[in-house]
Amino acid sequence: MQRPGPFSTLYGRVLAPLPGRAGGAASGGGGNSWDLPGSHVRLPGRAQSGTRGGAGNTSTSCGDSSSICPAPSTMSKAEEAKKLAGRAAVENHVRNNQVLGIGSGSTIVHAVQRIGMLSHCLLDVLCARQLILQYGLTLSDLDRHPEIDLAIDGADEVDADLNLIKGGGGCLTQEKIVAGYASRFIVIADFRKDSKNLGDQWHKGIPIEVIPMAYVPVSRAVSQKFGGVVELRMAVNKAGPVVTDNGNFILDWKFDRVHKWSEVNTAIKMIPGVVDTGLFINMAERVYFGMQDGSVNMREKPFC
Repeated sequence: MQRPGPFSTLYGRVLAPLPGRAGGAASGGGGNSWDLPGSHVRLPGRAQSGTRGGAGNTSTSCGDSSSICPAPSTMSKAEEAKKLAGRAAVENHVRNNQVLGIGSGSTIVHAVQRIGMLSHCLLDVLCARQLILQYGLTLSDLDRHPEIDLAIDGADEVDADLNLIKGGGGCLTQEKIVAGYASRFIVIADFRKDSKNLGDQWHKGIPIEVIPMAYVPVSRAVSQKFGGVVELRMAVNKAGPVVTDNGNFILDWKFDRVHKWSEVNTAIKMIPGVVDTGLFINMAERVYFGMQDGSVNMREKPFC
């Protein structure tokens, strides 16, 4: 499955990002890569299903959560909200004998921690390298398991139609591959990511991964066709631009109006040199938002 915060996406394999390359985590966005040399591991069957409840339920059969997750008192409201959302998604959707895909954002850390706890009693899963090291789980890849039962990931912003902006950490293409090959794609986020329209809360733009030689013409084409400003993402702790795990650059398109996102997403992907965008359109089935008051709000994809 995929992994937590400091992870990234998968390489053409199944679930597990590693610390990013040149422009990865050091460049201010995560940007890890999937390293999947693992194998499928069988874990003990679950003794009890006491964790299948809602967001606030805790599994006493799988150990003390305080031994894995920071005490709530040490967390900010946003971190507490992330933890609640991650826990709700895992407890409501993760089942035995699943192939799981896990994303790379900070919110995912809490979901992976919960999976690590539950794995002692219910999971037979494919996991990321970080999980293997931390929780004794195992890793596989898309070569061996091209179909994923469930993908869980975070988002930079979610609109009323459950369209997402992702890629603030630089892993948009690999994360989209994982989500795209999953039978179900569940998103977890805190209250700050919930918007009516994309751009209401997230002001860093829509990431676009591009082939390095084409970043200038792609930048011009996007701004000319759709307005706004396109900026090459620069690294923070090294000289030069951010480099993705795929060896590409990232452009951040700071759009100046609400668009028909499905049409715009398709049009941008057709521009020569574009690898993919951070627009995840009609992909998320459910989103769990951890709220400031300790509750979890769940929204489902609208049905026409």
